[in-house]
Amino acid sequence: MGDMLQKPSPAAEPVPVTAAPLQASRASPLRVGFVLLDQFTLAAFGGLIDALRLAADHGGRSRQIHASWKVMSLDGTARRASCGVMISDSAPLLDPAQFDYIAVCGGNDYLNEHQPPALLDYLRRAASQRVRLIGVCTGTFAIAQAGLAEKRMVCIHWNVLDAFQAQFPTLNAVTDKLFVDEGDLLSCAGSTAAIDLGLYLVTRHCGAAKANQAVRHMMLQGMRSSALPQPHFFADLAGIADTRVHQAVHFMEQRLDDPPSMDAIARYVGCSSRQLERAFNAALGASPAAFQRRLRKDYACWMLENSPRSITEIAFDCGFSDAAHFSREFRSAFGQSPRQYRAARLAERVG
Repeated sequence: MGDMLQKPSPAAEPVPVTAAPLQASRASPLRVGFVLLDQFTLAAFGGLIDALRLAADHGGRSRQIHASWKVMSLDGTARRASCGVMISDSAPLLDPAQFDYIAVCGGNDYLNEHQPPALLDYLRRAASQRVRLIGVCTGTFAIAQAGLAEKRMVCIHWNVLDAFQAQFPTLNAVTDKLFVDEGDLLSCAGSTAAIDLGLYLVTRHCGAAKANQAVRHMMLQGMRSSALPQPHFFADLAGIADTRVHQAVHFMEQRLDDPPSMDAIARYVGCSSRQLERAFNAALGASPAAFQRRLRKDYACWMLENSPRSITEIAFDCGFSDAAHFSREFRSAFGQSPRQYRAARLAERVG
């Protein structure tokens, strides 16, 4: 996700909701309307809609038989993805009663705290008609702005968790899942997790055979469980107010497999190494270098518990030169080898 956004333009006049038929028969067991927001994430949108497409027909022929979909935008005009690709063939907002789900596809516009009232009203109308909403990537921000995420757990991509909590401090946001189904509201972390959500919906409405058909077409190993943790580890900095510490730790997290030097981290934050050292000691009681080492070891624990990767692969993922170095550092920190740690965690789960 990119860093920043243009100031949102003033809200346009409310856009009427247009009634128009889907391309496919209303008998389609799974009907999804996609609402594209500005700078939406192409991978998440494409993954979800392609999971539906490949389950909808035989041989990838794309006929909307077993599933149907329609791509919409607030005013029916083109929407540009965060990568620059333009989607030009979108309809204006259609009657939500035509759909089983309305999928709101967000991306780099997540810091826009003032989505157009017409969009929020449309989402509220869909909810009032008992049409389930899906927050795809940062589309959940818009759903939350509409007041439709209260008393529900929502799945947020780890990279935007701080921004979501700042905008919606009372909501229950999690990053330890790929997607969450709260009945009337589904939310997914985005990226490839949108494929898993699509397969989940296909299984529910069209059956496991159709989901497996899509899996084979997409050359996947299978559908991942919603409860599978997002493939990332991050430090809990709740209560830390110093933005320099937040920025530095975020940079460290991005480079766990290739740890940056302290000078590089200081340059990223925009301060001197000495200033960064003082900030870390004041906020965390540790130097930046010591915190980075601890972060890498904690990430190793997370990987050993949640990933099937080999010890050697995890060693490289955590920035160690080889498995032997990793094992020595791990044993020194935790009193057992990585293999023993993994076995003990597995035994706890089974027990």
